[in-house]
Order: sequence, then structure tokens, then C-alpha cells
Amino acid sequence: MKDIHCHLLPGIDDGAKTLEESIATLKRAQAEGVTDIIITPHYINKSEYNCNNKKKLELFKKLKQQAMLEEISINLYLGNEIYIDENIAKLIKNNEIRPLNNTKYLLIELPLENTMKNVKDILYELITKGYVPILAHPERYRIFKNHPDYVVEFLRMGVLLQGNYRSLFGSYGPEAKKTLKFLLKKGWISFLASDIHHEENYGIEKMKKKLKTIVHSDKIVDDLLANNFDKVINNCDIGIKG
Repeated sequence: MKDIHCHLLPGIDDGAKTLEESIATLKRAQAEGVTDIIITPHYINKSEYNCNNKKKLELFKKLKQQAMLEEISINLYLGNEIYIDENIAKLIKNNEIRPLNNTKYLLIELPLENTMKNVKDILYELITKGYVPILAHPERYRIFKNHPDYVVEFLRMGVLLQGNYRSLFGSYGPEAKKTLKFLLKKGWISFLASDIHHEENYGIEKMKKKLKTIVHSDKIVDDLLANNFDKVINNCDIGIKG
């Protein structure tokens, strides 16, 4: 597996608190077969989760150095999970936030319960500037739980979707589980990721078996867990799903 969404940069958001916890989680990931990870700390403008790129890169360098000392061979990349904001392009220009591995891809989070009227306008503006938004965990948003077909409007714009595979096991409640299964069956999800925050097992083999019963295709499983990840870090195109 290659993981496009996790919170293992220590001490800057609600994820791993210490370098030791980050390393312990990476060791578990490696033991289960994870080969590549994009670390995506939260960035929420005008909040306590607003670590800029300079500080993130310092922490990232320390994490990579310690991982090498601990003989962890996972390839590590850096990005952000960016809370939707009208100033995303400006924040990138000002060196506050990072696209995924400095590519055109942006991992973006929406409000979980509320609906923002200008979300599509913000995403469309980013697309016109050459970015490709990836919506993190769409199955967790109230608007998609109530109306999962609404994601088509985003897909047709060129937005991609990243599901949290733990939703398949009820980690975010029965509604999120049902919604993610629906989105997977429709073929609308491009990535499945852990969104892991703290030291715990990935449960990859169990997840793969569950996923295969939903999508019924080894190729789709590979796309969700690895192939599309490779396209992101290499800044290659991924086809529109809608």
C-alpha cells in the first residue's frame, strides 16, 4: 500500500505528538507492507494548525533522518491537508502550505457538518490555476452522506476523491461506511488512505479483502492503493471519474 493521507509529522496538529510516536507508527506500517507515505499535516488558516512550510520541512527532515537510523525504508513525501479557504493559492505562493509532494495536487478538507456556499467557486478557481483538488474523506461530510450523488458535480469539475478505508469498518459511523461503499461501487473514489493520526495498526490485509468484495477487481484495488498514488507524486494526470 501507498498512503496519500496521514498525520505523522510530530507535534503540529492532532496527529502524532512526538517523534517517537511517529517512528513507532512507521515501523508498524512497514511491517504491514506500506512502501510510500505522503505526510499531510492539517493546515487550517487562522487556527493553531497553521505551521508554515519552513517549520514543516525542518520537522520532516528530522523524521526522515530518524527513520533512516531506525532502518525504515518507507519513501516519505510531504504535503498538507488543507481546510477549504478562499486564499489557498495565495497561501501556497506565500510558502505557508504545500501541494502533495510539490505537485499540482492539493488534498483539501471540507466542513464535516456544515455546507459552504462557495466551495465550488473556490475549487473551480484552483482548477483554473492548474491545481487538481482531492477531497479528503468525502464519506464523512454531511452533505454527501445525505446526498451521495452530489459528488458528481465535483467530479465533473475535475475534483478527485480520497476515501478513508477505516470507514469501511465503521470507524466514522454507519453513515460514513454506507456512503463510502456507495462511492466505491460507483467507481468515484480515486484513492483509499489511512488518515492515521496515532500509533496503531494499518490492518491492510483485512482492508484489501473487504475492498475486493466491494469493487470486484484487483486492478481497481491496485489503483486505489498504489497506482494513482504514483501518478500524484510524479505529477501525472488521473482521469476524471464523473
